This record gives sequence, structure tokens and C-alpha cells, in this order.
Amino acid sequence: MLDFRTDPSTPAGLPQTVDRALRILLAFDRESPEWGVTEISRAFGLHTSTAQRLLAALTHRGFLVRDDSSRRYRIGPAALYLGRVWDQVGALGLLAQPVLDELAAFTGQNILFALPDSAHMRTVLVAEGEHGRLRDYPMVNELYPAHAGATSKAYYAFLPFAQRKRLFTDRPLARFTANTATDLGQLERQFAEVRARGWAYTEGEYDEGVATLAVPVFLREEPYASLSVGWPKERLGEHPSDWVDALRSASERISLRLTHRGR
Repeated sequence: MLDFRTDPSTPAGLPQTVDRALRILLAFDRESPEWGVTEISRAFGLHTSTAQRLLAALTHRGFLVRDDSSRRYRIGPAALYLGRVWDQVGALGLLAQPVLDELAAFTGQNILFALPDSAHMRTVLVAEGEHGRLRDYPMVNELYPAHAGATSKAYYAFLPFAQRKRLFTDRPLARFTANTATDLGQLERQFAEVRARGWAYTEGEYDEGVATLAVPVFLREEPYASLSVGWPKERLGEHPSDWVDALRSASERISLRLTHRGR
């Protein structure tokens, strides 16, 4: 299924020039962070002069910046502005919250959707199941350290090793409970286990009495967030792995909603 980044077609009735400019903008990603005029013209089948004008228009509005020495383009500050607007208007919640609510109804437990925030995961969306809150306050904006708990490990396990190394090297790792791993070698082995099975499960690594099951949420094969279910350890009757399929399904649905053209 094509998404709004890779779909090459322009629907009838829409201005092709605008669509081309947006397709060019969406071509900038982690693997291709910069482009030149000739590369754009070849990749999109455009005349060089057309590619130049489109890049100039995107640069004029701040969506791209041009390095005069190399004559190559990178993402500009207007993209940061739109990203902040996206956060402020609650568009993520509009797309993802219904999926969290369904998962909370299915498990009866608390569901967390968390995004990376430097060396932490920040909870941005929460759904409460019939068993009530894990804590006596809303958990939105709760921070979870990168090295402790499934909510964090389901995301950081899938980052490139070099990126994790930069994150953890020369940084003290706090011990929150007796189950918290503070040795980098042990932590890397745990991350490898998470990658191998595709999900993370922890008991009392960050909160002494809390168990957590979590899966990563990918956007175009890159880790974007984590989706987790948490509960007091003594409450659960089912085996945690019984919820893995439900979590994975919910993660895939959220990914589709965030990468495919909106309904």
C-alpha cells in the first residue's frame, strides 16, 4: 500500500506543481538528508530548471535551506514549526487515541503511548482500562528513563547501535529498583533480546510493583514511539505474552494512520 510519501500519483483535479513540491519535501529523510538539483531532477523525472524552481520555492518558505558551498539542500525551520503545531493541536491524539482506547478495553489495563525525549520516553497519550489508574494522577508527560522499563526498552532497542552508544556512554545510569540494569553490557544484551522477539517485558525495573509489556511503533521502518500496557504485578491473571498480538496489531494500526493518507 502506498503512503503519502511514496505515492507517485497526483489525483485528478489537484495542482500537479504543488504535489511535486510536496513529494520532493517528503523525500528528505534519515537516509537521504540532503539533495542536489540534479539528483532531484533524476529521481522525479523533472527538467533541471523545473527542479531548481521547486527547490527555490520550498527554500523561500523555509521548508528547505541551501548550503551555498555545496549547492545542496536540507530540511529547513518551517518543518520544525509545523511539527510543533502538530503537537500543540493534538493531531496525534486524534489519530492514535481511538486505538489506545480499544486496547484498554480489551486488556482492562492502562495503555501508554510514549515518544522519545532525549534519554527518556515521554508519555503523550494514555488510555485507562476498567481496573483504573496505575497511579493516582494522570500519566500524560510522565518520563521513563531509557534504560529502565519496557516502555523505554521497546523503543531504544531498535535504535542504531551508534545512536544508543552516544546516548548511554559517559552517562550515569540510576538504579531505581533491584531489577534495574546499570551495566552497559547487560543492557545491550537485554536490548538484543527485545529485538529478537519484537517486544519488551519487565517487572519492577522502574516502579517496584509494576509490570509492563511494550512494543515499538515504526514509521517507515524507523522506530518512532512505544506502545505499552502496564499493571500492578500482583493483579494479572493472564500471561503477559497473551497480549503481544493485540499490542502489535494496535502498533501497526497507529503506524498506518500516521503514514497513509488520512481518511
